Amino acid sequence: MIPINVPVIGEEEKREVLKVLESCLLTHKTGEGPYVKRFEAAFKSYVGCREAVALNSGTAALHSALLSLGVKPGDEVIVPSFTFTSTAEVVLLAGATPVFADIEGETYCVNPESIKRNLTERTKAIIPVHLFGLPAEMDRIIEIARENDLKVISDSAQAHGAEYKGKKIGSMADISCFSFYATKNMTCGEGGMCTTNSEEIAEIIRMIRSHGERKAYETVTLGHNYRLSEVLAAIGYIQTLKLPSLLEKRRRNARVLTEELENVEGIKTPYVPNHCKHAFYLYTVRVRNRKTRDRLVAELKLKGVGASIYYEKPLHTLKFFRERCKLNHELVETEEASKTVLQLPIHPKVSDEQIKEIAEAVKSIMKSFKGFP
Repeated sequence: MIPINVPVIGEEEKREVLKVLESCLLTHKTGEGPYVKRFEAAFKSYVGCREAVALNSGTAALHSALLSLGVKPGDEVIVPSFTFTSTAEVVLLAGATPVFADIEGETYCVNPESIKRNLTERTKAIIPVHLFGLPAEMDRIIEIARENDLKVISDSAQAHGAEYKGKKIGSMADISCFSFYATKNMTCGEGGMCTTNSEEIAEIIRMIRSHGERKAYETVTLGHNYRLSEVLAAIGYIQTLKLPSLLEKRRRNARVLTEELENVEGIKTPYVPNHCKHAFYLYTVRVRNRKTRDRLVAELKLKGVGASIYYEKPLHTLKFFRERCKLNHELVETEEASKTVLQLPIHPKVSDEQIKEIAEAVKSIMKSFKGFP
């Protein structure tokens, strides 16, 4: 089976982890060990921002970002429903209410016009998600935020190395939040990062990361244990150095697969606006309806292709979120995408031969569907 995503770990990561183990400094009591600092410096240099704060997950990064901006009970935060659960989950953890916005049909990212329709006097922040590695329309989203005195927290968990109008994702929003989970474009197994151009925000997040302490045993605000270990930071540091080459392979695989599939009847390949550079965390294609999609995924798996579905159940359709969040308008594009998209493997370990194998499998299955509703 060709898996949808796998980590790419080499001898360099192993050597750095061994150095940490031999040092016996496995973590730091304030989360600011030497490898954490090295990882933060490398990542902010790559992104092109002023500050970076490492945390132990992407969820911790999102939650810390909300807390650092003073999001509280009674506030509303606009989020897409077509995303992973943590985007809305962290809003609830901060005591605020997620308000679901629709996506754009071609990009699958949050629609700025839907954001505008959901604004109220209680709106405190907007969380655009750069879904599957493609940037959301940041200029328009930031413009809406500035016009309404709101903050923008960029959920960049899937967008390491993505670019919007020549700027890397992570350098534009008030705060950007990354995940280094095992499936991501770069990984340390578990881990996260907040990037910002505000020294003040970065300092608050550093305190939140370690029990609200300004320094050891001096708590000045409510915090959590969101520290990243030195072992994981060592892996993350090396992965940051490798990220450009990892992205180059993903983009090449995506380009070749698009060339193979772009003329296949019934398949819509990924759309990439001219002003964006896709990070291709997930290669997403679209078919005509749910029945075709589900059957295609099942038959691809029988042929050894690890096709997947992200996200079959948008958050607003789940009972847990329906009872706790706001839905002011129908999410037409969100619901249509959830029925018709699927993802194909293009990660760096997918070989040229496997890309051909994936393409041929899709072609043969779709050809057998001719006349299938």
